[in-house]
Amino acid sequence: MLLQPKTYYDLKACKKRVAIFQGGTRSGKTYSIILLLIEWCGNNNNSGYTITIVRKSFPSLRASVLRDFLFILKTENWYNEKYHNKTENTYDLWGTRWEFISIDQPSKIRGAKREICFINECNELTLEDFRQLILRTTERMILDYNPSDEYHWIYDEVIPREDSNFYRSTYKDNPFLGEETIKEIERLKETDENYWRVYGLGIRGKSRETIFQTEIYTELPERAKLVAFGLDFGFSNDPTALAKVYLHDNEIYIEELIYQGGLTNTDIAEKLTEYGVTRHDEIIADSAEPKSIETIHRLNFNIKPARKGADSIRVGIDTMRRHKLFVKDDSLNAQKEFRNYKWKTDKNGKMLATPVDSYNHLIDAVRYICLNKILRKTGKYFIS
Repeated sequence: MLLQPKTYYDLKACKKRVAIFQGGTRSGKTYSIILLLIEWCGNNNNSGYTITIVRKSFPSLRASVLRDFLFILKTENWYNEKYHNKTENTYDLWGTRWEFISIDQPSKIRGAKREICFINECNELTLEDFRQLILRTTERMILDYNPSDEYHWIYDEVIPREDSNFYRSTYKDNPFLGEETIKEIERLKETDENYWRVYGLGIRGKSRETIFQTEIYTELPERAKLVAFGLDFGFSNDPTALAKVYLHDNEIYIEELIYQGGLTNTDIAEKLTEYGVTRHDEIIADSAEPKSIETIHRLNFNIKPARKGADSIRVGIDTMRRHKLFVKDDSLNAQKEFRNYKWKTDKNGKMLATPVDSYNHLIDAVRYICLNKILRKTGKYFIS
């Protein structure tokens, strides 16, 4: 019988630089990590180390990791107020400095190095946040999270690392849970399948914030008809994106042709020719670039500015969501955008009716077509 949650023993046995703990609710991840780090301090008196504990916001950090840390110290009669700097949110424990910081403190994120870093609920952070933290961590990175996102940088950038170990846990791995708590968690089986996957089984769920659901296609249906090409201009920081869009009944089929930064208008025209686009094919482009549109038009392409109108982003998204979306199997950038294009959330996690302005270059190219070619004529939008 386990005397501690499974995470405690997994971390104790881990020899890799990066330890990743994915788990459902009440699996004891955070508590176990804090307990083991405290025990490490006891076994390494006067180490001179710094242990940094990070979460996206400090109120969340205070209510979770810091609370567990102080609870353990006080329960074991190890807490001494003179070592607790409540202004700086640090605690000196047996010669090891613990610091509790949040991502909205950039000077600390990009500040002095530390030996050990624990990122609590790391799926709340960006990949850039992680990179900044690990660059300044000399020995051990520890991450924990509930897998509420189906797609995330953790799966693509961290778990595949050669210097990482991945562990999964559920409520069944926590020997301290009472029967009523277990029954409440298992009630999710009947009430919310996605919550049960994430918080019960500790496996990847589908993000509520993700705007689109797509499927992959290899071959077009025989009766699918080409609607148009959509073009979103980029240059230095953003890629130029060209999408080829087909319609079949209530299904939209999307193929990525161009996704590249640093292209001039002449480069774009050359690539259009390379992909077989002729003057008979219609191209709907971002109307914010009239000079680029005119230049490409003079190079004998049938390119037109997208007519957007007020609230065009929301209307375009609504139009796309009324269709079943398919992305070609080799259109990898398009797939990545659709996985990561999400609604904004407020500080309390409530979804807002505005998308995050990222992962949207090919999506914008498709949206221009939906607004100008697929959406029916209305009082606000003229659809040619």
